[in-house]
Amino acid sequence: MITVSNLTKRYGKARGIEDLTFTVDKGEVLGFLGPNGAGKTTTMRIITGYLAATSGTVEVDGFCVFEDAMEARRRIGYLPENPPLYREMTVSGYLRFVSELKGIPKSKMKAAVDLAVEGAGIETVYNRVISNLSRGYRQRVGLAQALLGNPEVLILDEPTVGLDPRQIIEIRKLIHSLGKKHTIILSSHILPEVSMVCDRVVIINNGKLVASDTPSGLSGRLEGRGRIAVRIRGPRSEVTTVVRGLSGVSSVSVETPDREAQDREVLLFVETDKSYDVREDLFFAMASRGWPIVGMKTMDMSLEDVFLKLTTEETLEDETEVAPGA
Repeated sequence: MITVSNLTKRYGKARGIEDLTFTVDKGEVLGFLGPNGAGKTTTMRIITGYLAATSGTVEVDGFCVFEDAMEARRRIGYLPENPPLYREMTVSGYLRFVSELKGIPKSKMKAAVDLAVEGAGIETVYNRVISNLSRGYRQRVGLAQALLGNPEVLILDEPTVGLDPRQIIEIRKLIHSLGKKHTIILSSHILPEVSMVCDRVVIINNGKLVASDTPSGLSGRLEGRGRIAVRIRGPRSEVTTVVRGLSGVSSVSVETPDREAQDREVLLFVETDKSYDVREDLFFAMASRGWPIVGMKTMDMSLEDVFLKLTTEETLEDETEVAPGA
């Protein structure tokens, strides 16, 4: 349904995205992830035709967004991070206004608005002024404008940003239901949300593709590694040094419970070679120094773990390319 090929966008000497290539199948819900500044919004704006590319191509249902812009746009509904709402208007007036902008014939406008209202679940606020709505309902109104014309593709940029937990759950359920009728690209910083809603995930960092796979497939990339959380009563710096020196340990991240506890207790997340069980060595190393282990548990690799690992490694590689030997 969507084909992005060798897409590059530069701002002078600065790189927005570079040689980005991925596809989205018809009926697929794709999670589009990356750190702030990775190029997610730039990519989505190019796909929707709001921004020109430096080079590369984008096709939506076979239509090039640069050469057949109107045909491509007719197939896209776009919800930016900040929905383009006119708050002094009523919901009904706003949706009719957007329908006119989208060129929906007057004879089909009521049916198009009714379908969008039903899809976004805003029947109860249809005649209310937008400024009087909660943040969650304003987000739904933004989603309704994206649904006008019943586009085959929905591109949603941070659709749950700023919402409370209950509103996030409601929007998440709504997106899940929309995924049965539309092809969706979803950008979100809430990674558990992506795991629950998306069929596949694309991760970009520094404008480049880092990974493309199912959430479970991405976790499988790190299946050769194990992870444990261990809480140890002892001096932070010394405990950390000893744990990092154990055989089979590939990395250690430190999270001290609080400042007062930093010299008497430390929480470590220890990543290991999965073929090597480090727990016994860890126990004897701490016991020999009189540092009690007050808690230990194994942890599965979540999408968040995979995301952090891939984007951190990619950043380090880029820095090495830019400044060799630094």
